[in-house]
Amino acid sequence: MTVSETAVETGSGNVFADPGLPDADAHLVKADLVGRIDAIVRERGLTRAAAARLPGLSQPDVSLLLRGDFRACSPERLLRLPNALGSDVDIVIRERQAATGGRLRVAATGTG
Repeated sequence: MTVSETAVETGSGNVFADPGLPDADAHLVKADLVGRIDAIVRERGLTRAAAARLPGLSQPDVSLLLRGDFRACSPERLLRLPNALGSDVDIVIRERQAATGGRLRVAATGTG
């Protein structure tokens, strides 16, 4: 197949749903939370060891988490980490914006 014959398929916006993984919405929310946690750690100039001390995790746990190995962490546990790092976490429930089912997402504002 040449480049001009390559089929391109538009994704859904959820890299976990596209291959048909179970609990894709939860995985996407967890990935978004971990991305935000990583941004907070970087913005504050914390080492992984210092970041681990704040929420009471071990440094290896924080390293695994920030490298994307967050399967063992529940979304609820991940929601507590930004608080432990000094950020507010708001959960907002609103009318859905699309005709299809509702969605889960993480939105961050400002720094930290």
